[in-house]
Amino acid sequence: MFKSFLTSILMFFMFGTMLVAGSPERLQGDFIADTDALLKRYVKQGRIDYTGIKASDDLKPLISKIAQTDLASLKGNAKKAFLINAYNLLVINQVLENYPLASVLDVNGFFDAKKQTVGGRKVTLNQLEKDLLLKEFKDARLHFVLVCGALGCPPITNFAYTPDRLEAQLTKQTQLALNNPSFLRVNGDKAALSKIFEWYASDFGGNKAAVIAFINKYRDEAVPANAKVSYYEYDWTLNKTSGRAAAEKKEKMEAIDAMEKEALAEGTEGRGEMDMEERMGLEQPLQNSLSSPPGGGNNSARYVVSSTIRKGSAEIKLFNNLYSQEAAGERSSFFTASLSALYGVTNRFNAGIDLRYRRVRYDEAGAVSNFAVLSDGGTFSRTAISGFGPKVRIAPFNNLPNFSIQSALWIPLADDLEGNEGGRFTDWNKPTWFTQVFNDFPIGSNFSLFAEVDFTLEDIGSEDTDANRFSTPLTGILSYFPTPKATLYGLASYAPYWQEDYDYFYQLGVGAKYQFTPNFEVELLAVAFETEFLNSVDGNAGTVNLGIRVNL
Repeated sequence: MFKSFLTSILMFFMFGTMLVAGSPERLQGDFIADTDALLKRYVKQGRIDYTGIKASDDLKPLISKIAQTDLASLKGNAKKAFLINAYNLLVINQVLENYPLASVLDVNGFFDAKKQTVGGRKVTLNQLEKDLLLKEFKDARLHFVLVCGALGCPPITNFAYTPDRLEAQLTKQTQLALNNPSFLRVNGDKAALSKIFEWYASDFGGNKAAVIAFINKYRDEAVPANAKVSYYEYDWTLNKTSGRAAAEKKEKMEAIDAMEKEALAEGTEGRGEMDMEERMGLEQPLQNSLSSPPGGGNNSARYVVSSTIRKGSAEIKLFNNLYSQEAAGERSSFFTASLSALYGVTNRFNAGIDLRYRRVRYDEAGAVSNFAVLSDGGTFSRTAISGFGPKVRIAPFNNLPNFSIQSALWIPLADDLEGNEGGRFTDWNKPTWFTQVFNDFPIGSNFSLFAEVDFTLEDIGSEDTDANRFSTPLTGILSYFPTPKATLYGLASYAPYWQEDYDYFYQLGVGAKYQFTPNFEVELLAVAFETEFLNSVDGNAGTVNLGIRVNL
């Protein structure tokens, strides 16, 4: 009887242990503990050692737990903490599926197409963030703990979020972000905010006053209620560890803090702390060295023309080119307005159209200025829509985000553009196929080198002896970025024409661009030309150019 009683007690104990071991609370506790251990091992100073995680199997069990967890068994902060940890781990997992890469935007549909399993349900990262988290919990602090794999995000923590400490953790991370002068850039009555506040404006109250009120709730020093608010460009560079650079950054920040403490101790001119500009000036060189394209410093704010545009966005460019030459007693001037519209079908494939409007005018040399082409007159003048056609741009390589290939086919829309019937040359009578291969190479913090190789086939199908003119222009542009919005550059180009009677042209120029906003830019360019013909008759030629870019 005693043996039977003892057996019953043991069976009851074992059954109870199994129930406790398999309870949602226990499973959640294991998941949090394992997540915490992984983050402590692979996260350093807000950056992730993707190479280390990829070389191990440490993440796979956590991804399995995320897939198998019954969300209905979790309530309140337990569910909230689970989903926060799940989001951050799934971002890491999706990066590793495509690693190495420079940015999560190099992966088509990273946030809105690729799906992973959460609680038995296939969801995208956007669905996890917006439908499972923000829609249910309506907590704007979530934006400072959900990490999208980019340097523009608030940095990822080296600990997991837990149900019992979640409120304090959310508040702490929000305070850290909003008091970080690199994340929220306040200078007097101006406040440059992260794009997070623009993209999710409704989560922060939906208007400027509500956004500032939310920010000031967590800041040590309030942002003025009448501050002029702007939004700086998001840095989508992957948040990977940077070896020695990360350690140097820590040393640099410690040095800055020491200088501030010394200033406080000495009471320097009544100033307690360094100005934000001084602090950022000290931080900037080091921050620049940490980033791959789009780079740090002023490099990080520029618009990279060689890359494709993002899915669902549009780019409209109007480039006005006025070419004029004097040779053999005659001035010939060509004004070309090229309108280009491009749409992001995917992040790596863009499609659009080109439209070319041209005015030409011929005069005696020295009789008029090159701007006379904008009016009728001279010995001959003409206006025409000289070309229209489709264009595509592709980015073929994940690991080369600034490399792309663009190809356009221009079809003439007017008759006798070559002037064979008593007129003068305006453009080619037959189509032109224009293909560009270009890449952009950041150099340090404030310079870049743009390289372009073109393949141009003009007057396709013409029966003339000079038909099917094939050329391969080579262009290099060295750019300097004195401020985040301004660009100064020098241009050099050489274009050989591969035909029976060899010809060429080369050009040298200087230009400038200015971004009034990230989506609106104006460009000015002046170029001097030389061709074999101009050289033979001691002529001269050049262009002045005005470009406008608008992104939607």
